[in-house]
Parts: sequence; C-alpha cells; structure tokens
Amino acid sequence: MMSSVSSLLSAEWQRLRGALQRLDTQTMTVCTLTAFLVVAQYVLGGRDMYYAVVADVLPAAWRGLGAWAWWFGVQGVLGFVVPLAVLRGAFKRSWADMGLGAGNARLAGAGLAVYLPLVAVGTWVLSDGAAFQQQYPHYQPAAHAWDVWLLYEALFLFYWMGWEYLWRGFMIFGTRHTLGAYAIFVQAIPFAALHVQKPWPEAFLSVVGGLALGALVWRCRSFWIAVPLHAAQMMLLDFWCTLRIRSGASGLGLGALMDALQAMSRS
Repeated sequence: MMSSVSSLLSAEWQRLRGALQRLDTQTMTVCTLTAFLVVAQYVLGGRDMYYAVVADVLPAAWRGLGAWAWWFGVQGVLGFVVPLAVLRGAFKRSWADMGLGAGNARLAGAGLAVYLPLVAVGTWVLSDGAAFQQQYPHYQPAAHAWDVWLLYEALFLFYWMGWEYLWRGFMIFGTRHTLGAYAIFVQAIPFAALHVQKPWPEAFLSVVGGLALGALVWRCRSFWIAVPLHAAQMMLLDFWCTLRIRSGASGLGLGALMDALQAMSRS
C-alpha cells in the first residue's frame, strides 16, 4: 500500500516538474506576483500598518496626511516600482517592452483631447453638490492650503501610476508574448473583482472600464495613456471641490466658474 502511494506521488511530482518546465517563466512570475502584490498592498499599505509602524515617527501635524501618503506610496512602489524592477532586472526587458515607451502618441493624444474636456465638465457639475465637497479631497485640509493640496495630489498621482501599471502595464506587457490580446481580458478580471464593494453601477462599469483601458493601452502600445484617463476623474473633482470650498462659489454657470477660479490666487 505504501509503495503504491509512494509511486503515485513520485509520478505526480515528475508530471508537475515537466509541466512547470513547459510553462513560460515570465508569464508565471507576472501572474503570481500580481496576486501577491495586491494582497501586500492591503496588508502593508493599510491604516493598521501605518498607525502601528509609521504614525508615531511623524510630527503630529503630519499624521493625517501621512496616512494617505502611506497608502498612496505603498501602491506606487508595489504597483509600479516593483513590477518594473522584476521585468527589467530579472527578464531584461526594454522600456518599450515594459509599456513605458511613447507608443502611438498620436492616438493617445487624440484620446486625451476628447476625454479630458468631458471629464472636466462632468466633474465641475458634480462638484456643485455639498456631498461631494464633503468627500473631496479625501484629505480635507488639502482644500485649505495649496501647498498641502499639491503635495497630496502628487502623492495621489504616484498612487495612480502604481494602480494602472500593475494592471495595464505589468499584466498586459508582461504576458502579451504568451497570451497575446487575451491579456486584455485576463487583467480585467481581478481589476473588476477589486470593485465588488463599490456601489453596483461602479462595480459593473469597472468591467467595461477595465476592458476599454486595456484595449486602449494595447492599441497605443504604452501604459502611460491609462494614468491621465483614470486619474483625471478624481484629481479634477478634487480641484473643482477645492475651488468651491475656498471661494464659496455655487452653481454651474460661467459666473460661478469665474468666482471659483479666483480662489486660485488666494493663499
């Protein structure tokens, strides 16, 4: 009996070794490491870790912003810096192979030219609601000091680089040599899963958005287009809400816009 079990396990071990040898090392690494990096972001980047390890080191006045800086920074490092180090260091990929080249800059520019004005108008309309002004920026003191606002948004941009590169960069460009265009669909699955606790319209739209962004990055041959497309929604909403909070401007017309823009000159 024991001999039979031992033979079975030995045969399965040999099959496993053979199967692993036939798989592409880079694709295995990218898919597996992405899963670990998502878990690490929630464990290492969370507020529990921040208050346990980091908060007491900072001056009291910076601890509130520090919580957001910690979350944004960990995402940027785990989603952007670590994947780049793996593809560049372990697999010797070029910048273009990693999705960091210019790609089809003309197509990317055309997409931004159409998209950004629409987002600017849409977020201006949303910012007129008191509920949005209470939520954006998430770190509310940023709305009352431009130096803090700029620091907060710079950290936020680093977060978006990490978030977008993990999915639209690492997953797509790290597996396209084996998966081809199917990499677009593969990266959209975990991306949508991370939105399951969002309001249901956003959760369902994350499937469409993940596929659309993935397809655009694939077509542009560069991940960079995904950053302003995704980040603009939040950063412009932060901007408009900040101007309204500082100026007291309300309404959607040109007069309200002029009143809000005057707040940019205030300290």
